[in-house]
Amino acid sequence: MRWLLFYYALCLSLLKSSAHTVELNDMFGQIQSPGYPDSYPSDSEVTWNITVPEGFRIKLYFMHFNLESSYLCEYDYVKVETEDQVLATFCGRETTDTEQTPGQEVVLSPGSFMSITFRSDFSNEERFTGFDAHYMAVDVDECKEREDEELSCDHYCHNYIGGYYCSCRFGYILHTDNRTCRVECSDNLFTQRTGMITSPDYPNPYPKSSECFYNIELEEGFMISLQFEDIFDIEDHPEVACPYDYIKIKAGPVVLGPFCGEKAPEPISTQTHSVQIMFRSDNSGENRGWRLSYRAAGNECPELQPPVHGKIEPLQATYSFKDQVLISCDAGYKVLKDNVVMDTFQIECLKDGTWSNEIPTCKKSEINLESEFESEQVTE
Repeated sequence: MRWLLFYYALCLSLLKSSAHTVELNDMFGQIQSPGYPDSYPSDSEVTWNITVPEGFRIKLYFMHFNLESSYLCEYDYVKVETEDQVLATFCGRETTDTEQTPGQEVVLSPGSFMSITFRSDFSNEERFTGFDAHYMAVDVDECKEREDEELSCDHYCHNYIGGYYCSCRFGYILHTDNRTCRVECSDNLFTQRTGMITSPDYPNPYPKSSECFYNIELEEGFMISLQFEDIFDIEDHPEVACPYDYIKIKAGPVVLGPFCGEKAPEPISTQTHSVQIMFRSDNSGENRGWRLSYRAAGNECPELQPPVHGKIEPLQATYSFKDQVLISCDAGYKVLKDNVVMDTFQIECLKDGTWSNEIPTCKKSEINLESEFESEQVTE
């Protein structure tokens, strides 16, 4: 019994001693089966772990291959794999065309790591000389081979040996993630009474990872109305309200939104002269954005009646804040306001909906009065 235990321990020790791992970190190298070019030993296992810098992959090819053949390579074999994927399993002889030999096949790793394992079983009936393989690090063209679109460059991709970098079109700024192109759009001020505002690059997809602010600032007394037009396309979520991209509108103390999706908000009457619009996008998506028009209207002033023997210009049905009216008189009459005679008089509609002055009167001019007096004397 003691002899059997000793024999078992000796066999286990020999098995362990024949299985070992070799770590390789060079950019190129050669791998050979144990004892090459002589026959390899039975019951042997060797693993070569090859690691190269990020930005490279590993190319492996064989110059000689001569292993015991078996169904599905269950006896002696060379297995090539990565951390989570078997790339190839080889066995057999190059001189036959029915075995799973590498031949002229080149094995490429998807990343910077490759593991090669040689395994021989407990007995070989013939003499097999094993294999002679070579490996080298080859550059990955990340600009062409990026499978994950979220990791690719937003605009331009530039490949170099061992890596790549991104750049952006004119008017864009490279984000801190070194892939996304964003815009600087935080200082947009609108002071005209009417205007048009759009997302950046509209109607093309708006930039990622951006935060835009648009301020409409008008004189107190105006009230701004907003209306979205044409395309409204902002990334959304079927279950959560606008978690990615959205637009918000702040009108005085009131905050409207967030808005997203493909259905535009209804026209908005803000009842204020100051409006802030904030648009935010995350680092993904290809949505076309939005466009809105705004206009401002002031408080209306009361209807005007021209003075007797006078007229007002322009003559219109309604007048609102900032509208101006010019009062003049017919021929032979002068404008009289606060005992002052003048040719014309101007008034303006104020922000509170009142006129800046009352309508003056029209008085016969002095010259006209003298002419009438002289005509009366001649008649007498």
